[in-house]
Amino acid sequence: MRIGILYDGDSATGLAADGAILSTVHTVEACLASEGNQVALVAVHGDTKWIDKLRRARVDLVFNLCEAIDGVAALEPPVIAVLELLGIPYTGSSSWTTSLTLRKHVVNGALERAGLPVPKFAAVRQGSAIPNVGFPAICKPAAEDASIGIEQRSVVRTSRALNERIGVMLERWDEVLVQRYVDGREVNVGILGDAVLPIAEIDFGNMPKGMWRIVTYRSKWEEGSDEDLGSKPQCPARLPASVASQIRKMAVAAWRIVGGQGYGRVDIRIDERGRPWILEVNANPDISPDAGLARMARVAGIEYGPLVRRICELALQRARLTVMTQERWALAKELSGVAVTDDELQLFPAGEV
Repeated sequence: MRIGILYDGDSATGLAADGAILSTVHTVEACLASEGNQVALVAVHGDTKWIDKLRRARVDLVFNLCEAIDGVAALEPPVIAVLELLGIPYTGSSSWTTSLTLRKHVVNGALERAGLPVPKFAAVRQGSAIPNVGFPAICKPAAEDASIGIEQRSVVRTSRALNERIGVMLERWDEVLVQRYVDGREVNVGILGDAVLPIAEIDFGNMPKGMWRIVTYRSKWEEGSDEDLGSKPQCPARLPASVASQIRKMAVAAWRIVGGQGYGRVDIRIDERGRPWILEVNANPDISPDAGLARMARVAGIEYGPLVRRICELALQRARLTVMTQERWALAKELSGVAVTDDELQLFPAGEV
């Protein structure tokens, strides 16, 4: 099988090159090649040349590792949309789901409407009134991932500090999410196909005194920093069986609401009274060998090579079940009371119309 690997070429090889991207790309490449696949690496840049390269490669499947273009997360869904337009099977969630989950306040509204617990929140733009979600409150970019824009000063205790933080953030981002800060334990629920992986927890036990117990940009990306050392993942999380069961059900419900496919992660806080609150649904989490999803998979007995294979299998299964555009149109006409032509009728299995 010919498999293409997409990745953010600007971030991987630009002036401020992120070596972790290429490291993951080459690790996935080695896993796929070890099983006899022909692998083509396709670096995604801001122009459209990568699309021509992808078409010339004539791949049967794309392993999508592209989380942004030049670090801009908002350009992640359009990359997936190109694959959908070209009709190429790909790993991970759809462009629609990815776009939805990147808009934190939008997905929060969908989850809340479905009856799932979400900390009180509001979205703020320039000129908007400052919301009242209670204190402490945490401020995040409304449409970023990888903890970009999140630091210790993101959590505020007063209206004055909230005004100042929002003002500074709106100089960089068009929209800011303000949410009630939930003090307590933080757990991650990994999903692979229909399976829920062992629950992981962020251990804040070594966080320096006086710091908020949150996962900041520094804790994720500044290895060896005080915040990195103070927020260590552990898997499996030590939770009462009843709490673990409730969290798994909540994560699956959230994943279904956003239309998640393939693999994903749901982040949840457990407050001091033992109540879980959904923080985020991540449709395209980091799947590098040392990242959370791979760690959870290993605890479940799935090593990295088999994890990569399983992700590919899920993508191919979805592709086989995908209804062709012509068939969708014919069915839409039939359900609209319009006669289906003989040619369109041939698209349906016997007895379906």
